[in-house]
Amino acid sequence: MEFKSLKNIETSFKQIRLFGMVFLVLCAAITGYSVWSSYSFAEAQRQRIYVLDEGKSLMLALSQDLSQNRPVEAREHVKRFHELFFTLAPDKSAIESNVSRALFLVDRSAFKYYQDMQEKGYYNRIISSNINQVVQVDSIACDFNVYPYKTVTYARQYIIRSSNITERSLVTRADLINSVRSDNNPHGFTMEKFEIVENRDIRITER
Repeated sequence: MEFKSLKNIETSFKQIRLFGMVFLVLCAAITGYSVWSSYSFAEAQRQRIYVLDEGKSLMLALSQDLSQNRPVEAREHVKRFHELFFTLAPDKSAIESNVSRALFLVDRSAFKYYQDMQEKGYYNRIISSNINQVVQVDSIACDFNVYPYKTVTYARQYIIRSSNITERSLVTRADLINSVRSDNNPHGFTMEKFEIVENRDIRITER
């Protein structure tokens, strides 16, 4: 009878030890889950930015990784350069203003094209003949797998005269490198080795 009692006590100790271990594992699991949930919640809150609108109301803004937007900014940078550099009006100050703003986005390779066209009297003919030149960018191909990024731009160039409109195919290429953001270069890129690959007439439409 005494032996049976001892055996029952030993079995009870084993059960208590088993229950204790299960309890500790559950406590550790609950604690780990709580810590992970707290970290996830804190990380989500860090992605939220609240902006005070003139002291009246709070607006929610979401923070975002800068690298996620770089391809979009790169294409916009290239597009902006082409619009400034190739859009010309029969006004000397307007031409100089556009070109000077475009040259902030590129290295001296584009300035050489500007000098060459200036020496050939291209801008003077634009002014004297009252010609408007407009560029429409069709697409921009960028390779972001290799740095500096290779870009090829396909655009249409319209030379608008009083008698006709000349449509031209414009294809350019350049390397794109990261640069410092500024008021003159908001996207933080610089185009290098700019080159006009194709610039030919497609059609002439009489007006």
